[in-house]
Formats: sequence, C-alpha cells, structure tokens
Amino acid sequence: MINISPRQLQVFVQIARLGSVRAAAEELHLTQPAASMALAEMERQLDAPVFARERGRLRLNTRGRELLPLAQELLERYAEFGRIGSGSADELSGELRVGASNTVGNYRVGELLGDFVRAHPYVSVRLRVSNTAEIVASMLDHALELGCVEGPVAHPSLEVRPWRDDALVVCAPPDHPLARKRRLQAEDFAGARWVLREPGSATRSLSERALSVLPAGETVLELDQAEAIKQAVIAGLGIACLPQVAVIDAVAAGRLKVLRTPFLDLRRKLSLLLHRQRYRGALIEAFLARAG
Repeated sequence: MINISPRQLQVFVQIARLGSVRAAAEELHLTQPAASMALAEMERQLDAPVFARERGRLRLNTRGRELLPLAQELLERYAEFGRIGSGSADELSGELRVGASNTVGNYRVGELLGDFVRAHPYVSVRLRVSNTAEIVASMLDHALELGCVEGPVAHPSLEVRPWRDDALVVCAPPDHPLARKRRLQAEDFAGARWVLREPGSATRSLSERALSVLPAGETVLELDQAEAIKQAVIAGLGIACLPQVAVIDAVAAGRLKVLRTPFLDLRRKLSLLLHRQRYRGALIEAFLARAG
C-alpha cells in the first residue's frame, strides 16, 4: 500500500517549482539530506522516478508532470481539511502564485490584487511579472496558480476568462512632426521610426497588427518594458504603441502626446488564465471572487 506523506508531497512540489533539492529544502526549512530522503522515499513507493536530471537541475519527467497537479490538489485539500476541522474555514492562509504580463503587473497590480490582499491578510501572494508567452508557459508547467495577460491565448489546457478592456495608444514626443499635425492620415506614418516591445509580448503582437495597415517604417529599438519604451519616446528616439494606462502621467506632464489614429484598431482584452487540470481550492476561488 502506498503511504506518501504530505511532507513528501511538499518536497516534490517545491523541487518541481524550484528545480533543485537544495532550493526546495530552503523553502521548506528542511536540511538538504531530509529533502533528498523525502523525495527518494516517495519515488521508492511509486517504484518510478519523477524527475530527470539535466545540467545539474531536476526537471519533471512524464510521470512527474502527470503527478504534479494531483500532488498540488492533495496539499490544498489537506490544508482545507485543517481549516474546516479547526472551525476557521474563512481564515485563508497559504501561498498563491500569480503571473501577470507587463501591463497588468506594472500598471494594474492594485486592481488585480488589492481587494484579495486586503480581504485575506494571511495569504502570501507571489507575483511574477513577465510577457504573455512566458506567463502561459509557466501556467502550463503548473508553476503558477493563476495568470493575467493582455494577449490572446488559445491552448486546450487553459481556460481564458475576460477580465478588463484595455487599449494601446500611439505616442510621440510633443515636438515630433506627427504630433504637430492637426489631422493624421495613415500615409503620414511613412518612414516613421518605431520603438517596439520584444517578440513574445502581447503589446508587440497588437502593435505589429496595427503597423501592418500603415506604410513601411523602421524599427529602431526593441525593449522588454513599457516604461523603457516610454522613456525612449520621451527622449526622441522614435514613436511607439503603448498601453494607455502606462502613459497617463507622461501625457499629463506634457512629456508625451497621444496621436489621434482612428484608422487603427488598438483595443484588446485583458484575461485571467486558469489551468483546466488544476484543482480550484479555496484560495483560487476566493481570488476569482475578488478579481471579477
């Protein structure tokens, strides 16, 4: 009979997340030998390894990838059992890992997390900010419980829930020739110098779709943060498509000007991501209730 303990499951989940026994031991306040023994005993009971060793790191093998969401569910149900059994079902605790693409993580983090954090002060929220492609990859690896992204996502393993409307705007320095024109036409952008986000970001994808209906221009810079692009435009290095929420302060201060481009469709949806195989325990359900 298999008798795998919660501690062994914790070690397995943390190694899967962090990639090494040492890091998992530190996270769980164990000695490294104790963590190694817990993993070895779990694999002995399963009669199969759950990790492959690659360049000094542990990577989940096929069996491990199948077992990870089940291990996470068992740990969450174990915690829920304790809360309900002790009569403190409403007092949530634990850790919630959330991934946010750059626009959400840098400019809408209060809107995304604020209500939940205030309502559940004993829950530790870990926010990872990256581009949409990397957040999706982390969701598929079960490294995150939830994601919030600005790009379209179509993967059979992920549920996509619309969250907020958003839009990009085309920005230029106030002294740019395009900023001084009263009524812009698409042809006015011929030869424009553009500062773009890096490939893989949702802002880059929407920018490219918009630019495809404009005359050819030149990409002078690719940067991985909206704030860096904003500063490059302020410095006169080019023009850019930026999230509207990211330029409010610079426009109000007169450092940027939003160009009127009714001939471009720069609208988009921000979405919440959930893994279809992931158990949606009390933490995830409470987050969804607050983020809706």
